[in-house]
Amino acid sequence: MTIPSRDTLPLAGVKVIDFGQYIAGPAVAMILGDLGATVVHIDPPGGPMWQSPANATLNRNKMIVTIDLKSEEGVEQAKALIAEADIVVENFRPGKLAKLGIDFAELRQSQPDLITVSIPGFASADEERRELRAYESVIAASSGVFTDMGLNRVLMGVNPSFSPLPLASSYGAMMAASAAVLALQARERTGLGDQIEVPLASAVMEGLCYNSIKIDGLPERYITQREQEITRRRTEGLPMNVTYEELQELLDPFYRSYLCKDGRMFYVVCPSHKTHAKRCLQTLGIYDDLVAEGLQEEDDTYKPTSEWSSDVSLGVYPLPKFWADKIAAKMKEVFITRTAKEWERIFGRNKFPGAPQRWLQEWINDDHAETSGLMIDVEDPEYGMMIQPGPVVWLEESGEAALYPIPRRWVDVSSALAQLKKQRTKLPRVTDPNDWSGWLEGIRVLDLCNVIAGPHSVSYLARFGAEVIKLDPSKPMYDAWNTVIFGMSHMRGKKSVLTDITSEHGRQVFEELVKSVDVIVWNAPDNQIKAMGLDADNLARLNPDAIFCKLDCFSGVRRGPRTDYVGYDDLVQATTGIMLRFGGLMSEPEEHAHVGTIDVMCGFGGALGVATALYQKLKTGKAGRGRTSLSANSGLLQVPFCYDYTGRGLFDEPSGRYVNGYDALSRFYYTASGEYLLLSTYEKDIGRLEAIEAFAGLSALPHEEREGFLAGVFANDTSAAWLEVLRANDIGAAVCDNIDALRAAYVRTPDGTPGIDRGSYSFSVYEDHPSGHTVTQLDPFAVRPTRSAVNMMDPAEKYGASTRSVLLELGYNETDIDVMLQNGSISETWSKEYLPS
Repeated sequence: MTIPSRDTLPLAGVKVIDFGQYIAGPAVAMILGDLGATVVHIDPPGGPMWQSPANATLNRNKMIVTIDLKSEEGVEQAKALIAEADIVVENFRPGKLAKLGIDFAELRQSQPDLITVSIPGFASADEERRELRAYESVIAASSGVFTDMGLNRVLMGVNPSFSPLPLASSYGAMMAASAAVLALQARERTGLGDQIEVPLASAVMEGLCYNSIKIDGLPERYITQREQEITRRRTEGLPMNVTYEELQELLDPFYRSYLCKDGRMFYVVCPSHKTHAKRCLQTLGIYDDLVAEGLQEEDDTYKPTSEWSSDVSLGVYPLPKFWADKIAAKMKEVFITRTAKEWERIFGRNKFPGAPQRWLQEWINDDHAETSGLMIDVEDPEYGMMIQPGPVVWLEESGEAALYPIPRRWVDVSSALAQLKKQRTKLPRVTDPNDWSGWLEGIRVLDLCNVIAGPHSVSYLARFGAEVIKLDPSKPMYDAWNTVIFGMSHMRGKKSVLTDITSEHGRQVFEELVKSVDVIVWNAPDNQIKAMGLDADNLARLNPDAIFCKLDCFSGVRRGPRTDYVGYDDLVQATTGIMLRFGGLMSEPEEHAHVGTIDVMCGFGGALGVATALYQKLKTGKAGRGRTSLSANSGLLQVPFCYDYTGRGLFDEPSGRYVNGYDALSRFYYTASGEYLLLSTYEKDIGRLEAIEAFAGLSALPHEEREGFLAGVFANDTSAAWLEVLRANDIGAAVCDNIDALRAAYVRTPDGTPGIDRGSYSFSVYEDHPSGHTVTQLDPFAVRPTRSAVNMMDPAEKYGASTRSVLLELGYNETDIDVMLQNGSISETWSKEYLPS
């Protein structure tokens, strides 16, 4: 077999210097390398700061050089490499590289085309935290990741709750990689680079934006059974001590796991869609019985519930408890009759979402993962043949080449420099050295997406100047919980148009929009793309210059057995082992707590696909098709343990609801102030901890005795006192904060700016939100360019609010529009109320 040339990859010829350590920085450079960039990774004498087999993945497609940045010679070597580079990546504390003599602002004076990307733990503008030792868990604890971690954990009284997923590094890496390539494609027009900061604390907050939104006066119809139970227990002063079994009976029947014949749990995710729940019940053979018992389907669920014909409508989330219990009981009886694998095929082929619970080890060796390129073989010089996660983002036309990465290799500095000098970068002439426009100014995007990942990717593009038109059906396919509430986050900065593209005139409007834009984004499987006429051949007839980006659930570079299966974030959590790790047992899987665990990161991946295709088009004239998937992003999200090779140790990363951390040096401890304090340090730094009198003798203790010793020490004083002592000795530590407290502490009145000049956290409260509710939500502030503009996006308008104005722009007259409104080809609203009550 002939291996495709890396020269076909979209970032071929782009040169990257990677100073990164641990996960975030190396991951950015890995993603750029998978897209074809030439990458030089710099390690200090003695090797990487984090010794892990995961480095084999993070450093593939890289030349690794050893440089002592604390020496004058080392700094000069680093500067020589940077002089040949297009992009430089680092993830140290703010100002650390500059103190060593590598000052990005200074370098860009002589290299205005240079793109620098800094990924500190906390923002350089965060005076309180910028100097902290910002390990992954410290950022997570400080940003509310471990606290109130989902409704399940609150009800079970497990708070805080530890997760080993590197959320901050994963979100930060995807945002930083997309920002780097957005700046790169903008450079093709302006000749100018940029200096970019992406604080990991800010990135993880953006990942949790769907959790951090606060809607005052949220109607009761959107309050789930679990939320109602939390409120009841708090009001009545009852403890949060719900058992796992009791918790299951508070879950929606279309949003939970069921036991199958083979003892494996099967996760069903069919809520809030007009047909998924119905098809599920019909396929299970229980639909007719439930209808006979009174189950109804409201034709228009966007009416206030007071106008419904009954108290229930199939396809709406959440269902009333009476019907939730009745449906779940019948579903349990049916699921036990077949194996989970059988149900997976039945659900997938009938086009509604469900998947077996699998362990990560199973997923790494799964047939679909291998066939599709979601898992790939790499011959590593240290570990031999490894299974590693495949590329996170690729272009449809060249993705095959990304499945054959070059294993990491160690070279001397002169060899790396010679390799960089072989590739000459041709840049456009700088026409305006004072260009402050956004990276996507003048780019028009058509958003055909739904739920979270797809529409979030396009909302992210809007902050950099893209004009976005969001197209949805005239009659909604999802209920208001899914569209309107989620849309308050991902509809910001967009014009909303409602069209029935299955009708003659609606299809015409759709095709006119396709012809009018530069970029089209849709999250759907391949079979739906072809049916809608958006495959490469059909799109070329409508708009040959358009860039098309596709996100879906299970795709890899190649087609696999489950490529066309529909699904959501939760299904990928089940498929790739995230739920079983979080729950701890096959019999007790739990969804990883936060909405958007993979969805939002995949959204940033979609934006990277768009940016990469735009760059390729500007560089070569070819309009490529960007691709990513929830499953592809799950590999990055689990990169510390997502690999396999002969002789690999146990898959024993922390799991289960009662785990408090990795080991005695990195876990939660209860203090005298009644709070949980996170200690986060490494064995190599234990001497720094022992220098504090209270911890003397720690290293002499057997490992199994350390936890008890430290627990006794921390119980003797308050969290505040310990933080002062630990941080004074440069030891990683944090009190487990929560999102509500962060929102209250860092909220502001909107002033038209995106918050990129603020610290690590920034929220705005919209008292005049178009919904009529007071809404507090996160600012678009995690990507902080020095030169280019970032827009503060307007609050989400009501669905359909721009239908008329956009059609007028397309050349339709008022009479045409009125006729189409009357025959249902288009619509200007789904409901009387912005948020149906």
